[in-house]
Amino acid sequence: MSTSHIKPTNLFNPLGAEPLFHFCSDTGNFSAYDPYESNLHKLCGYLSTKAPPSGFGLGSIGHNPSRVYGLALCRGDVSSQDCKTCVEAGGEIRKQCPYNKGGIIWHNNCLLKFSNVEFSGQIDNRNRFYMWNLNNVSEPQAFNEKTKGLLTELANQAYANPKMYAVGETELYGSEKLYGLTQCTRDLSSGECKKCLDGIIGELPSCCDGKEGGRVVGGSCNFRYEIYPFVNTY
Repeated sequence: MSTSHIKPTNLFNPLGAEPLFHFCSDTGNFSAYDPYESNLHKLCGYLSTKAPPSGFGLGSIGHNPSRVYGLALCRGDVSSQDCKTCVEAGGEIRKQCPYNKGGIIWHNNCLLKFSNVEFSGQIDNRNRFYMWNLNNVSEPQAFNEKTKGLLTELANQAYANPKMYAVGETELYGSEKLYGLTQCTRDLSSGECKKCLDGIIGELPSCCDGKEGGRVVGGSCNFRYEIYPFVNTY
């Protein structure tokens, strides 16, 4: 993976009203009135309907060379309505990447991805970024070990879960707790989900060394940890 595809940022967006990040792909461009544009519009509408009931949608529309593939994934704890709202907001990627045949956008509650290249079942190692809390912990080595241990445990739970999603917590110091989340897109096999999560957990030292919170967010899997609860239920 080229490091140019890793875009670290230290900006947190707790409300999720604005996108966290986006990438425009380099797999090709289309022009105005190209059938690809119409197919992309239809696909975004399809995903906004397909994803909310289960939290995941996958599909393709059209015929080559104007065929478009896409997926939408909502965080495992969000309601169907919040999922729909988020996926519809993800349609903004069409404004950010107006003539690119591929793009991906992340909000706190979901991701939306499209491409002219079929990607289902393949780990996306190109699209990835980091986020971290600006505050440092007082005992980084012990904290880092706790964080890796929790996320590894949650990775083992996620790949065995039909929703490929897991949340949990562990004790830190005294009454303090550490909270974590792992999730994969459900086009992956369980083995590929585990491989994807193990890969990004291995990037903890680069992403979030000794930080109170952090994320590695990719096109196929992501993790997040914080010293406060951040999902709707545990």
